[in-house]
Amino acid sequence: MICKTLDLGKEYGLKGGKLSSLCIDMPFDQKMDWKRPAVIVVPGGGYGMCSKREAETVAAAFLARGFQTFILTYTTVNDGVAYPEQLLELAAAFDYVRKNAEEYSVNPEEVFAVGFSAGGHLVANISCEHMRIEELYGKPLDCKPTAVGLSYPVIYNVGHIGSYINLTANLPEEEREALINRLCMDELVTQDTPPAFIWSTFEDSVVTCENALRYATALKKANVRFALHIYPFGEHGLSTSDREISCMYSEEGTACANGWVDECCKFFRIYVQEPY
Repeated sequence: MICKTLDLGKEYGLKGGKLSSLCIDMPFDQKMDWKRPAVIVVPGGGYGMCSKREAETVAAAFLARGFQTFILTYTTVNDGVAYPEQLLELAAAFDYVRKNAEEYSVNPEEVFAVGFSAGGHLVANISCEHMRIEELYGKPLDCKPTAVGLSYPVIYNVGHIGSYINLTANLPEEEREALINRLCMDELVTQDTPPAFIWSTFEDSVVTCENALRYATALKKANVRFALHIYPFGEHGLSTSDREISCMYSEEGTACANGWVDECCKFFRIYVQEPY
């Protein structure tokens, strides 16, 4: 196994951010020049923390299904940093995985991301604004996702205002309202936005499924491919929706959404060359 933690702040001159790898040490047969696709896991937590339930457990699930995996621990409101720091940390994570693809036996053309709740907002943000990173960072980063997975994502400000409040908390007051209104991801989708697998639940009362529906509608209008699953049962924060991870939730809800990882992998494989 390749298990490392990179300090993105030091590597890229940012204010923070860590990228941890959970990868198979490939290849098993030295005669093979075989690569895997990669998934960057972006936990939720309302931009107030990074949920552990949506980190290693998710990475392990995708690792078991043929992906090299990385976990982004991005800065939050408690670190005293201002947006767009979180966006730059995710952009740096993509850039690092692509520039070091050989070390991790990754195909650099196949780098995906899966984000949860506020992490879904961040993944949607890089999807919609990857072309702005050079302007924001001062030099280009190779950060456009091949495709993304959005798990019960925060998409627009009324959809979960708490995430927006935390995301902008360290900015001057006069900038906050304008940014909160601008960072509605459904309004930023273009034809250059990557394809997305999106899922939520009808019962989610924290980040309602309307967030997912709005993003899917925006992708359709832009002629960008997507898959959308709204499961009829299940509370917010299901993670992989396995009972051992989400045992505090109803058995009906976890069972209903339990297949989303396989469905997401099936969607990602549309954009993968390697047979596996």
